[in-house]
Amino acid sequence: MPLRYALFFCTNFIPSSYPLPAPSPESHPVPQLSLPHIASAPSLRTGCPSSRQSSAAFVSATTFAIFVFAHKIGFGSANLKQVWLCTHLSLSLHSVLTIMEYNTYTLSNGLRLLHVPEEMPVAYCGVAVNAGTRDELPDEQGMAHFVEHMLFKGTARRRSWHIINRLESVGGQLDAYTTKEETFVYATLPVRHTARAFELLADVLFSSQFPAREMEKEMEVVLDEIRSYNDSPSELIYDDFEEMLFPADPIGRNILGTEESLASFTPEKLRAFTRRCYTTDEMVLFFMGDIPFPRLLRMAERHFSVPPTRRTFTRPAPGEYLPASRSMDKDTFQAHCMIGTRCCAAGAEERIPLVLLNNILGGPNMTSRLNMAVRERHGLAYTIESSMTNYTDTGVWSIYFGCDAKNLRRALSLCGHEMERLMEKPLPASRLRVAQRQLEGQVLIGNQNRENLILALAKNFLQRLPLRSDDEALSIVRAVTPERLMHLARTLFDPSRRSILTYK
Repeated sequence: MPLRYALFFCTNFIPSSYPLPAPSPESHPVPQLSLPHIASAPSLRTGCPSSRQSSAAFVSATTFAIFVFAHKIGFGSANLKQVWLCTHLSLSLHSVLTIMEYNTYTLSNGLRLLHVPEEMPVAYCGVAVNAGTRDELPDEQGMAHFVEHMLFKGTARRRSWHIINRLESVGGQLDAYTTKEETFVYATLPVRHTARAFELLADVLFSSQFPAREMEKEMEVVLDEIRSYNDSPSELIYDDFEEMLFPADPIGRNILGTEESLASFTPEKLRAFTRRCYTTDEMVLFFMGDIPFPRLLRMAERHFSVPPTRRTFTRPAPGEYLPASRSMDKDTFQAHCMIGTRCCAAGAEERIPLVLLNNILGGPNMTSRLNMAVRERHGLAYTIESSMTNYTDTGVWSIYFGCDAKNLRRALSLCGHEMERLMEKPLPASRLRVAQRQLEGQVLIGNQNRENLILALAKNFLQRLPLRSDDEALSIVRAVTPERLMHLARTLFDPSRRSILTYK
């Protein structure tokens, strides 16, 4: 399944292979909680310098996304570190972070291992691949997502049914999703069957055959997915809006592709895509559960010691942004509207303050300014929200609402008025303190989903993001002043940089 809002993170890469010492049982005590921001990951060797990077926010399967922070804190001979795991609470990307110990290792082929020990009967494990929609060539639109589907359709030693049944027969499940920048294939299962999951994950990732007969059947499934998506204007408008913001860039393409592009796919083209993009130096094998690290490392070396492969291309930076305004006739019952602009990458210094600003304007809370003005006071829309999606080298900030066509202009005016209020007058200090406490509380509440946590951590580790302490992240939120917030609002909400898309 494609993820619209997703964890999208950083650009400046540190070395992809690390000569690490053998693991040891050393560990570190950890504190609690933190808030959203991401930059670049420190080197995995003691004493190596870290580099700050741009990073960005996962945004997610239609509604969820996840972030992770961290900061290099002292680790022992096993390369043990503390990490902050964060999970996305809503479309506006409010993140939750929990600090917990983790272990890392790099196999000889460059594939990196991430181990998060936790006492529980269930394990979460999978492989994160640094390949998504923006890595497709012009004639490959939709291929990253289609490859994700086809990974389950046959390998050199298994047919589709055997792949599905391998984990379901022991009560587990296999899942996958595609974003603009990553592909995840992962399993949830009783921890005692982890070796079974590792073997299966390695098989589907490195031995998939993409049989033509299965491709024909799966094309019909994806075509149905495309048609279903096209019937959902509240979802489709996000893709069309990103295409407006990035009209000539792969990052602006929708994840599913088109009927025409899918019709051109062949097994040979899928194999060419995976050879180019599914390289061991751009993969992370991740695990959360109750298995000691030395034992897990032996499992990883047994099943994932494939020949090394290396990435030979770099992602092009997005082109120049030109604001646009467009209306599309979709023959919908409601009018649907997007207002927004490009914004910072996840590693930018202003990202955390912008999360706070977005939360005030149109976050998931019912007391957001947009919800109060458009829905509560005037009853013009059932849904109105603002969100921020941060990719590795750029980002998207937007407002979405759906309303009766006769109320469109009034709703647009109210949105503009609420943005102007934040641009023209500093927020009273007492209200700012409430907003800061509100965001901190959202972080705490969203801190429970373990599956989201490990997916968040894996994404950050894949993109070599930095780690920050909880106190550091929260201190940035608490340090935001009314004047700083107003300055950010003037930049982000600048009418001259605003794009608008409406469905009528």
